[in-house]
Amino acid sequence: MKKYKIQKSPFVVPTTDGKLIEEIWGNSTGNSNISIAHMVAPAKWSEPYQTPEFDEFTYIIKGKKQFEIDGEIITLEKGQSILIEKGARIRYSNPFSEDCEYLAICMPAFSMDLVNRDENKD
Repeated sequence: MKKYKIQKSPFVVPTTDGKLIEEIWGNSTGNSNISIAHMVAPAKWSEPYQTPEFDEFTYIIKGKKQFEIDGEIITLEKGQSILIEKGARIRYSNPFSEDCEYLAICMPAFSMDLVNRDENKD
């Protein structure tokens, strides 16, 4: 039995807000302990606050992304990364004029059951 797997076609998560989410590894591939996703957040995009039950690492490939973490606003640019620990109240957004491309790694894997999104964006 081979000790490796090759992923040739990431799962494209359906969205209604213009954000591209390509899950490379995660629940869609039977990996509940980690998810790795390539994402593109369009300019002027945002999503509701959430309090996830997973750690999330984000690495910015292109553009900028804003993070509101427990009341603090942080902006990351190309080449920068961040670890946000589970239990933090966070809002992800791209209030800037260009798209933001990034990688996100969640441990355990991202799932809607663990994200705990607030109903309102504010």
